[in-house]
Amino acid sequence: MEYTYLGRTGLKVSKLCLGTMNFGPYTSEEESIKIMNRALEHGINFFDTANVYGWEKGVGVTEGIIGRWLAEDKSRRDKIVLATKVYGKMGDGPNDQKLSAYHIRKACEDSLKRLQTDHIDLYQMHHIDRNTPWEEIYQAMEQLVQEGKVIYVGSSNFAAWNIAEAQMIAKQRNFLGLVSEQSIYNLRNRNIELEVIPACKRFGLGLIPWSPLGGGILCGILEKVKEGRRTREPLHKSAEKLKPQIEAYENLCKEIGMRPADVALTWVMNNPVVTSPIIGPRTIEQLDENVKTLGLKLNEDVLNKLDEIWPGPGSQAPEAYAW
Repeated sequence: MEYTYLGRTGLKVSKLCLGTMNFGPYTSEEESIKIMNRALEHGINFFDTANVYGWEKGVGVTEGIIGRWLAEDKSRRDKIVLATKVYGKMGDGPNDQKLSAYHIRKACEDSLKRLQTDHIDLYQMHHIDRNTPWEEIYQAMEQLVQEGKVIYVGSSNFAAWNIAEAQMIAKQRNFLGLVSEQSIYNLRNRNIELEVIPACKRFGLGLIPWSPLGGGILCGILEKVKEGRRTREPLHKSAEKLKPQIEAYENLCKEIGMRPADVALTWVMNNPVVTSPIIGPRTIEQLDENVKTLGLKLNEDVLNKLDEIWPGPGSQAPEAYAW
């Protein structure tokens, strides 16, 4: 396994992050435990989850699975960098969601109980809360850090100006502020190249891309359809809309002798600002295949062809559109 620093921190994380969103809804607890054990065997030390995963309001299904796995062998906790998130609706009360200090405190306590641990290594704000001032958010986060319940604070799905504002206010408070941003990023969706990636680079945030395989679009979906394998209806509809691009992409992958999923994951990891893309395997076999991409490279000719098939903005803002 390869390791890298999480943004400007001294914390080292694996170059692949184990995403756990499938644990519970799509992957049984038994299989989820096997996947986490195999991840450790591969040297993956970065695990990502969220209190809303499992999609049963207020239950925290996925965090519960991870917590039972950690409780089964206490030594596992010090082998991983554990990341979870706060923001989502966890109850029917008016303060059971978003980023008020009130909700952050309670959500953190509840996550700690479900995860069966005394601290969260990376506590991420799942979305921006436009109605809560940064002074309140940081007051809550600073308290959690002082109590040893949270080590680092990160963001997810933030705009570049949200990141800039957060870092400016953190500096005023002599607080470390954000150390990472988790954004959607893949060949099909390159929007963050405009401003979020430059912001991460400028402010020293580790970039943790989610959906690096485009939700399945970049995994050889047309070939799977030909073979008669089932695909989810929304994914099938997206594939129909993007069929010319996907055909060109899958043909290129055949030409260079690489699986489409491997090309997509390797492309994301080729970006020097990227820390660890999140992989969300539903099976051990998928995890093993993802790990095989480490160390793979794409030459300049292939990268240029990928740009032609899946064009990005071409540059960062404002150059991408101003001149």
